[in-house]
Amino acid sequence: MANETELARELTAILGELIAIPSIYPPGDTREICASIRARYERAGYHCQTLSRAEGIDNVVARSGNGAPCLALNCHIDTVDAGERADWRTDPFQAVLEDGVIYGLGANNCKGSTALHIWLGEEIMRAGGLQRGEIIFTFTGDEERLGPDGMAYLRESGALKPDIMLVGGPTGNHLITEERGVLWLRVTALGRAAHGGDPEAGDNAILRMMRLTDHLRAELEPRLAARRRGVQRSTMNIGRISGGHNVNVVPSSCMLEIDRRLLPEEDVTEAYREMCDILSASQEPPESFGVEFLTGTNGFSPPEGGPGIAALSAAIKARLGRPPDIINALAVSEGRYFATDKNNQGDKIEIVNFGPGDGATSHAANEHVPLAQMVDAALILRDTVDRLIGL
Repeated sequence: MANETELARELTAILGELIAIPSIYPPGDTREICASIRARYERAGYHCQTLSRAEGIDNVVARSGNGAPCLALNCHIDTVDAGERADWRTDPFQAVLEDGVIYGLGANNCKGSTALHIWLGEEIMRAGGLQRGEIIFTFTGDEERLGPDGMAYLRESGALKPDIMLVGGPTGNHLITEERGVLWLRVTALGRAAHGGDPEAGDNAILRMMRLTDHLRAELEPRLAARRRGVQRSTMNIGRISGGHNVNVVPSSCMLEIDRRLLPEEDVTEAYREMCDILSASQEPPESFGVEFLTGTNGFSPPEGGPGIAALSAAIKARLGRPPDIINALAVSEGRYFATDKNNQGDKIEIVNFGPGDGATSHAANEHVPLAQMVDAALILRDTVDRLIGL
């Protein structure tokens, strides 16, 4: 294995190659970056697939070994847009190393972890491969819109059935071992258009939406306030609303979208039904509004004494001289698609999020990741693989 100076140079070079390949959502085109990643894994000796069911959204699966345990690693490779270029002090599509941090679009979320996983895949083969079990590296698109054509597709297609899943993301080299579920839904209120000078002749859909929203908040928010587990909370955010088409017209429709976060023990289907039931009891005519499920997945929490978290924790302590902190996740990761059991037989998949960087710098101008954290994370991941399946 290279010394740490050489490792830092190698990680910087890999990250630079990734940042230079745009994979922005929208449109979320991951074909070029997937081709680049696949080529590296094939050269290293992995069996690779490029899987896609939506044009432009490719996903790479690279595997080596067979049998148990099956360790899967995942990074999403799409990014948000760079936004206003004037807000960037560097070119967002060029990796720039300054004062120990690497700047560039996606450096923190999640091309930094992608670079680590590429290095780890190649390092495993340089070390002679695995002693036992199977390792699968996955690189997925469609994450930034919580879409169905990335990791959700890999789960549905049966492309991998891991025992342990390590999800790369900016955790500051701490651990996220449980995650809330997420539910997005849309409420549409209908009315009757009329001239704005005679509002009584119409039926104002925006006012109907206001009544629906007031009723939902009055009924649901007290329930959510009581749903807590440690620092985790059940929450609801009204994130988007639109209605009407001109100020002098009584609006005939109004749309509202809601983000609902659930404790790991809550079920997304039941949460959706709960909100539908509350809205149905609002006294508004049933035909005057509708509710639509947009997307949703359950949360997860780890099985007690799982080998993945134990190995990763031991590797962190060996490298950093401290046990890892278990931190709370505000966002959701691709691990949520594996929150249910592996074979529908009660065998729970162990999921943990780990990687360099600070989530607060994601989706912001001048996104960056500390190089020292990348070096630490690379060596921690190598040690973790060695502990789990042997190098």
